[in-house]
Amino acid sequence: MKEKTMKDIQKEVDTYIGQFKEGYFSPLAMTARLTEELGELAREINHRFGEKPKKSSEADKAIEEELGDVLFVLVCMANSLQIDLAEAHDLVMKKFAVRDRDRWTKKEEL
Repeated sequence: MKEKTMKDIQKEVDTYIGQFKEGYFSPLAMTARLTEELGELAREINHRFGEKPKKSSEADKAIEEELGDVLFVLVCMANSLQIDLAEAHDLVMKKFAVRDRDRWTKKEEL
């Protein structure tokens, strides 16, 4: 199976959302949803790696699924705002390459 590009992912989400009359939520509503999904991810991380074990009555959720939820909402937001996430990623990587060039200790080359 061919690996999906970010453009593929954005198109897949757009096709999915496009089948509904309601379309994308407003940016404010999606920000709230992104915050909610990030909270669910944080909860799962805390249960697995932190000091707060789950209650026996709580269902297991995979961190992978929670990351997928965050990605889905992020893609929805980008699509609704007509932002190409691959281009946004490139902008951020250029920023880090300049701003953080000497911030971290680099590994020695082999």
